[in-house]
Amino acid sequence: MAVASPADRRRSPLGTLHLPLALVLTLAGTMTGQPAQAEPASRSAPAQPLARPAQAAPKPTVKQLKKELAALQKDSDRLITDYYNGRIAHEKAEKAEKAAKARLAAAQEVFDRESSELRAMAVAQYTGAVPSEQELISSVDPGALLGRLALTRHLADRQHARLTGFARVRDEHAAAEAEAAARTAELADQIEDLAGSKEKAQKQIDRIKDKIDQLYQAPGVRRSDGTWVPQLPEGPDHITPRMRLVKALVQERFDVPFGIGCYRTIQDGGEHPLGRACDFMLSRGGAMPTAAEVARGNEIAAWAIKNSQRLGIMYIIYRQRIWHARRGTWRMMSDRGGATANHYDHPHISVY
Repeated sequence: MAVASPADRRRSPLGTLHLPLALVLTLAGTMTGQPAQAEPASRSAPAQPLARPAQAAPKPTVKQLKKELAALQKDSDRLITDYYNGRIAHEKAEKAEKAAKARLAAAQEVFDRESSELRAMAVAQYTGAVPSEQELISSVDPGALLGRLALTRHLADRQHARLTGFARVRDEHAAAEAEAAARTAELADQIEDLAGSKEKAQKQIDRIKDKIDQLYQAPGVRRSDGTWVPQLPEGPDHITPRMRLVKALVQERFDVPFGIGCYRTIQDGGEHPLGRACDFMLSRGGAMPTAAEVARGNEIAAWAIKNSQRLGIMYIIYRQRIWHARRGTWRMMSDRGGATANHYDHPHISVY
């Protein structure tokens, strides 16, 4: 932590704090035990010592990292619980929307049938089933007239009943339509909330993974320039302890569906026969990976770059590009022919 100078100590968060001269003298006398005297105005104030440069924060200890990890884990459990509750609410919203749409479909069927009945009734009236006023006046047969009037009354009563029933059907259809729209909106809100809670939980899980990564340090001796003294391969897999740690961490953090190839005897040199390199295969048989597999390869490469200094990673090859710890940037490589040779189907990681 930086050591503040006397000048810094007199500064407030709002700027320089100007104290009254009498208060300064009183404080000075209190600290020295002698009454303080004001210096003549003609004498210049002594120069204040310069502030020391800020010191780098110490690296967290394993104990501190584990304490932070426990706090992250506790918060992660809460976020995962929120995500679980969101999933339950989402399932309920899906069922409610499905039921509302089923009711709407039934109401739509009744509405369409009643509409057809009304249209048929209107056509019948228009085409002469109901006598007009001129027909009633000109009719000379009282019996026929009474029959036509009875038919007219019957049709009017039927029309009134049909209209009354249609109004009810229309209102039920409108209510079902409104409910279906509301359930659809509710489902959309649930999907948005669920996506948000899932994102928060995933970010917290990623923080936990980062904290776990910090608990590991590459074994072996590190030189002053940041590089590492080489190690001998060991064990049945013939890779170095440093490479084994990187391989294990990648396996823990990422899905590598088509295997990890490390030690092999090849004639063109490289790190594989030295036990200092692994290939993390994203597809099989030299096939070009899918978009999701390419994204996973990018995540593995980004993770390796982020942890390169701590884990002793020397270089990464992926998608006909190479990233080296000395440069710290990606560079294109010459075409070696094929998806595997150009590392399109796998990231390659080499350690010192």
